[in-house]
Amino acid sequence: MTRKELIERVRAGLGDEALGDRRVAAVIDRVFEEIAASLREEGRYTHPGFGTFTVRVQSARTGRNPRTGEAIALDEGRTIAFKPAPDLKASLLDQ
Repeated sequence: MTRKELIERVRAGLGDEALGDRRVAAVIDRVFEEIAASLREEGRYTHPGFGTFTVRVQSARTGRNPRTGEAIALDEGRTIAFKPAPDLKASLLDQ
């Protein structure tokens, strides 16, 4: 799904033609900004019935250059993990 499709589906789901695409897009953008802020500040965001996003720390390690096979040091990094809620998981399995 693209951003535009998400905006159209949200607007249609609200059943309110008075809300234009720009207003719906602004709300969606704001929601994602708040989720990102929660991840930065608290390291997690949970939405009941959907799932939990968490920040995970990847420790420093030694990797290999795939082209040359040379060992290289990889610094500590951060990534985002997602664990789906049981309801979401079950809805995907029911398809």
